[in-house]
Amino acid sequence: MRRGTNLPAVGGFNQAVVLDLIRRAPEGLSRVELADASGLSSQTVTNVCRRLLEGGLVREVGRVVAGPGKPRTILDIEPAGGYAIGVHLDPSFVTYVVVDLEGSVIADSRSRTPTEVRPKDVLVSMQRNIEGLVDSSGIERSRLLGVGIAAPGPIDREAGIVDDPPLLTGWHRVPLRDALAERLALPVALDKDVSAVAVAEAWSSGVTDAGVLYYGTGIGLGMIIAGEVLRGSTANAGDSGHLRVSDGGPLCRCGFRGCLGENSSPFTMTRAAARRGLLVAPASASDTIGVDEAYSRLIALAHDGVPEALEVVLRVADDVARGLVLVANLLDVPRMICAGPFWDRLASVGLERIRSAVAADPALVAPHPVRVDGTALGADVGAIGAACLVLDAVYSPRPAALLLRP
Repeated sequence: MRRGTNLPAVGGFNQAVVLDLIRRAPEGLSRVELADASGLSSQTVTNVCRRLLEGGLVREVGRVVAGPGKPRTILDIEPAGGYAIGVHLDPSFVTYVVVDLEGSVIADSRSRTPTEVRPKDVLVSMQRNIEGLVDSSGIERSRLLGVGIAAPGPIDREAGIVDDPPLLTGWHRVPLRDALAERLALPVALDKDVSAVAVAEAWSSGVTDAGVLYYGTGIGLGMIIAGEVLRGSTANAGDSGHLRVSDGGPLCRCGFRGCLGENSSPFTMTRAAARRGLLVAPASASDTIGVDEAYSRLIALAHDGVPEALEVVLRVADDVARGLVLVANLLDVPRMICAGPFWDRLASVGLERIRSAVAADPALVAPHPVRVDGTALGADVGAIGAACLVLDAVYSPRPAALLLRP
């Protein structure tokens, strides 16, 4: 049986409410406006704001005159009040960012995922790259709030474990969260890559209802509904690779043809290009460096107007469009956002085809247009989302925190 609230929990919750309101106001808010927006008393808001100012989390940025009485002091987020590190583990790349309290990237780097992808090698590389990025950014380590990791699923989010993801051979129940926390002596959060990308979009742009297609070494789907990222009962929602988008294509490991993940993967595209004599195909999907280089070559040929290359890319664009339609119908969202380390290259040739195919698809039943956009956050979006996990966990109000368990 759960019991009611206690004063320390209420104080922490109120602080998170006020800080979140300030974060979401581009021009800051006065204490009067915070009291109106939060429903808290003026005295409570004053006390909370004093603690936030003393902690260096907010700052006074000016005054405004609003009627008779004293001018109102405007409070805004202090960007340098804290920093979070984000790590995006993809079978092809590991991306690192440092973000400030506003979620702005102040430093980033990227490295190849080690070819053998042994967990110990990746951990050593992560530690080295994170420490190097922090040192080069010049921030105080005491201001680091923690590290967020976006990893391919399936994951055990509660235990912090990465469990047998495709293309990460040998990653059987790897305790990535706790292993990295021990090495860095910092709190670490773990989430599925597609969920982290959705977190980045929700945090940065305030989008409230959208599907987020993740196009990396694999394909996945993030979901934002009513401002919340949907993760499912085990935080593994978003496996959209087996959506049937056509009657043909290569045989998927599920035993069927026409699956979005198999049809549209960069490896499948390079094999299709090789069959047309356009390039030499990588030996396997696990040759991530070879896939990346061949994929870039294919996109360059399509940009040059080579008909066979355009055929490969636009066929994938059509399959992606059908996948977006199926998701838009399922979620009833007005917007689909596409992101991931391979997305920008595909979009440079195929985005307009995707948009027109979505709009013209007879399967689209939504009573509203469905807008298709690429992320505004670039290739770092997964790492930014991972960093936002830390900011979200520390500063966003959680009503469940008010409940006590016996």
